[in-house]
Amino acid sequence: MPKGRAELLINAIFDCMEASLRRGERIEIRGFGSFEIRNYRAYEGRNPRTGSSVSVKPKRLPFFKVGKELKERVNAAAVRAAAAANANTAHGPAKSGTDAGAPSSTDVAPAAPTSGGTPTAATSSAPASATRTTTPVPASIQRANA
Repeated sequence: MPKGRAELLINAIFDCMEASLRRGERIEIRGFGSFEIRNYRAYEGRNPRTGSSVSVKPKRLPFFKVGKELKERVNAAAVRAAAAANANTAHGPAKSGTDAGAPSSTDVAPAAPTSGGTPTAATSSAPASATRTTTPVPASIQRANA
């Protein structure tokens, strides 16, 4: 369909929707949502810049309520995107095999024995910026190192 013809069609649909809302009719598009007019009464408001009192006239405003099917589709897409983002974290793609649950070498500093023979967190002579990683350390590992 040519762009100009599609634009005329869409504008005709929007004009009909506008006319229906002006008449106070409710518009429902199955699987998408519904439009209706909400009436608001007059009230005394405040000018946020000056703090002075301002009278607001009564008004009618269009209100859109999303349909169940559209809401589910949007949420399903968001869940898929979040899952994809979690799979591609700073550690790379999800691990497989026996080391899938093991922390990577950037998560935990290696343990070094002290004079008493008890392993503790290693200290390094390198500057802190050289050893610091940007990936968060899981809470279970933080508790183990504390």
